Amino acid sequence: MTRPSFGWGILGAGRIATRFATDLKKLPQARLVAVGSRTLDKARAFAAQYGVERAYGSYAEMLADPAVDIVYVATPHPFHLEHTLLCLNAGKAVLCEKPMEINAQRVSEMVETARRNKVFLMEAMWTRFLPVIVQVRRWIAEGRIGKVRMLSADFGFRAAWDPQGRLFNPALAGGALLDVGIYVVAFASMLFGTPTQVQATAYLGETGVDEQTALLLRYADGQLALLACAVSTNTPHQALILGTEGHITVPNFWHATLATLDVNGQPTIKTRGKSGYQFEAAEVMACLTAGQTESAIMPLDESIAIAQTLDQARAQIGLTYPMER
Repeated sequence: MTRPSFGWGILGAGRIATRFATDLKKLPQARLVAVGSRTLDKARAFAAQYGVERAYGSYAEMLADPAVDIVYVATPHPFHLEHTLLCLNAGKAVLCEKPMEINAQRVSEMVETARRNKVFLMEAMWTRFLPVIVQVRRWIAEGRIGKVRMLSADFGFRAAWDPQGRLFNPALAGGALLDVGIYVVAFASMLFGTPTQVQATAYLGETGVDEQTALLLRYADGQLALLACAVSTNTPHQALILGTEGHITVPNFWHATLATLDVNGQPTIKTRGKSGYQFEAAEVMACLTAGQTESAIMPLDESIAIAQTLDQARAQIGLTYPMER
C-alpha cells in the first residue's frame, strides 16, 4: 500500500529551521512545499537554499496555501503560542519546536485550541524519537536493568556572551532551563512521569537569566533525577539510567547515536542508530495517517506537565520574564 504524502510548511527561517529542512528531505512521503518568514527576501533565500517550492513574506500567506498540511513552527519559544494558534485556527497540523512555550499556562492554551479544533499538535521533542532512545525505552520495558531508580543527565555548553542574544536576553525568555534544561527534564519525564517534588538552584547572571541550573526531582515511587543545564558551562551531555539490576549509559543523549546496556555480571551490549529531526517528522505523519490528533509517544498532557515542572523550577530560582508580568 502506498503511504500518503504530506505537504510541509516551515514557519520561521532561522537556524533550527535549516536543520529541519535538511532532515525532512530524508523522508520520501514528506514534501517541503512552503516557507514563511517575516520578510519575503529571507523566505526566498531559504527556499532557494533548501529547495522549497514556495516562499511567503508573511505567516498568514503561507497558512492560506492549500498544499500545506503540516507546519513546523521554528520561531523562538516566546512566540510559539501566537504562531501555533495561527496554524491551528487555519486547520494546519503543527509540530511546534520545544520548549512549547515559556510557561504551562501558554502551553495549556495551545493544547486546548488544538483539541477544540480537532487538529494535530505535538511538541518537537526530537530526542524521544531517535532509534537509540527507542531502543533504550525497549530495554527498560523488558526489565533489562530491573526497576529504574535514578537518572543523572546534563546538558550544558559555553555560549559567547551576548546580552541581546536569544540565550541571555530575558525579553526573549533566555536562560539555560528553557533552552537546554527542557532536554533533561523531558528525558526524566519519559522515564518517570511527573515529579512529586522539585528542587532547583541556579546562578542568575548579569542579565537576570539562569546561566546554569541544577535540579533534583523526586517521583511517587522514590525515584530520583539529578539534572543540570547551562549556557555558560560545558558539560559532558550524558544520561546515566540506574536500575536495580544494571544501568544504561547514553553519551550525547540529546542527539544520541549510541547507548550501552550493562547488566550485572553480563557483557556490555551496545546499540547504535542515526540522529536527526526526520524521526519526529515521521511520527507526525504516522499519527495523521492513523487519524490521530496527538502522539502517544509525546502526548500533549505530558508537554503541559513538563512546562509545569519548569515553572516550579523557575519559581524557586526567582526567574520570571517581562512578558509574564
